[in-house]
Amino acid sequence: MFLFGMSGILYSYRNATFLCPGCFRLTSFLYGNMWVSRTFATYILPLQAAKAHTKISETNTWEQLQDSRKSGNPSHYCFTPLKSRLISSNRIRLATATSALSSNSASVLGDSVELDSPVPPQDAIPPSVSFDWCSSNVEKSKLPLLYLKLAKYKLSAMVVVTALSGYVMAPGSVDLSTLLPCLIGTGFLSSGANALNQVFEVPYDSQMARTKQRVLVRGQLTSLHGALFAILSGAFGFVTLYTCVNPLTASLGALNFLLYTSVYTPLKRTSIVNTWVGSVVGAVPPMMGWTAACAALHPGAWLMGGILYAWQFPHFNALSWNLRPDYSKAGYRMMAVTDPGLCRRVTLRYSFALLAMCSCAPLVDLTTWHFAVDSLPLNVYLIYLGEFENC
Repeated sequence: MFLFGMSGILYSYRNATFLCPGCFRLTSFLYGNMWVSRTFATYILPLQAAKAHTKISETNTWEQLQDSRKSGNPSHYCFTPLKSRLISSNRIRLATATSALSSNSASVLGDSVELDSPVPPQDAIPPSVSFDWCSSNVEKSKLPLLYLKLAKYKLSAMVVVTALSGYVMAPGSVDLSTLLPCLIGTGFLSSGANALNQVFEVPYDSQMARTKQRVLVRGQLTSLHGALFAILSGAFGFVTLYTCVNPLTASLGALNFLLYTSVYTPLKRTSIVNTWVGSVVGAVPPMMGWTAACAALHPGAWLMGGILYAWQFPHFNALSWNLRPDYSKAGYRMMAVTDPGLCRRVTLRYSFALLAMCSCAPLVDLTTWHFAVDSLPLNVYLIYLGEFENC
């Protein structure tokens, strides 16, 4: 939404000749920043919560988890087919337990998260937990809604909007014969990537309050069902981009799909580098929109991708800061959990980078200097939050 807001300002300045000189700046500023202000209220203002020091203690024993399972509480167990993968993993011993971070990061100084949850032995798998990929008693009439949830339709819609932003900012006129296939293909690729991510993370989603109600965790769809949906959606999106748009856009989409599902997803449990990789994933859609319009990556495309890349850090670091209990319980390596100080420093650095890139927009003929001026207050406020509200 932030990039959409910025693009609203950019697009208005780009088309300033069609507006009367006395009102085009006010119109463009209001049009763009109504979305930017929503982004700050949703994602950036929670950075102020960093002043609070949180200490979490998880004391569930394996016996208590078994009792919870028998009582029918799905938050402590999951239905997953990945038995062999889980047992062979060095990072999690069992999908049905509330796992802690690995021993070298279980205790963090400062704004620390201390976990005492025992990890059950490998042979303690409750016999009633199903690893079947194929059994599901879902009504066919409910499938469309379940597919929408599996695709994370709201997140996919935002990805499509960022692709649209790249398209309208690219040189040339709007051509519906390429714009619509670009948006459709991008949407299906995003939906497939989101679904495959959930297939891989069922054991961990079941341990987080934010994700324990997802359709795969609750057994509303099987893992095989979810995997087939993900593969078919991704394949349809790629074919649509390749045949109806151009090979460059399709290649960017395919690489982003693989980067999200094959690199970012497993990296979340091994290294904080996952945040940098995930930021690349978020930066690619506007570049896809740009290449759909002109079949080339001009400096403006790289700048739009760079703006969204830099924005990912204050956005996600603020989000993960407020979700530290969930992330720590599931064993995710997030900066907010393993190194809160680094989390704050990285947020501040990329807030400055965002200011610099917005100021560079006129230099690549993406817009006029008015955008750099009008975006300045928002970026300064973002820097203020990162510098003074996190002490």
